[in-house]
Amino acid sequence: MEPLFAILVGLFFSAAIYLMLSRFSIRIMLGIAILGNAVNLLIFTAGRLTREVPPIVPAGADALPASAANPLPQALILTAIVISFSFLAFLLVLTYRAYQELGTDDTTHMHDAEPEDRPMPPMGY
Repeated sequence: MEPLFAILVGLFFSAAIYLMLSRFSIRIMLGIAILGNAVNLLIFTAGRLTREVPPIVPAGADALPASAANPLPQALILTAIVISFSFLAFLLVLTYRAYQELGTDDTTHMHDAEPEDRPMPPMGY
C-alpha cells in the first residue's frame, strides 16, 4: 500500500509545483493547497499504514507493538490540517482583496500596477 501512496505523493507534489509556477494568483493558491495535502500524505505514509493494530499501548506493556502504526505522525497531521486551512483562508482573502484593488489576478499585471515614481526603500542603516 505504501508504494501506491508514494506515487500519489509524487503526483501531488508535481501538480502543486506546476500550479505554483503559474502567474495567476488562483492557480498559485491551489498549488499551495495541494502542496499542503501532499506533505500531510507524506507524513501519514511515513508513520506506517496498518489497520490491524490500533496505536494503543496494551495493558502491562511499555511500548507499542511492532506492527502498530506510529501515532505521532497522525497527531502532527491533525495540527497541519488546521494550520494549512487557516493559511489558505488568509491567502484567499489576500488574493480577493488584491483582485478588488487591481482588477486582475495576473501577477505580471499586478507588478505593472505599482507606481513608477515611488521612492526607493532605505539601502542601509
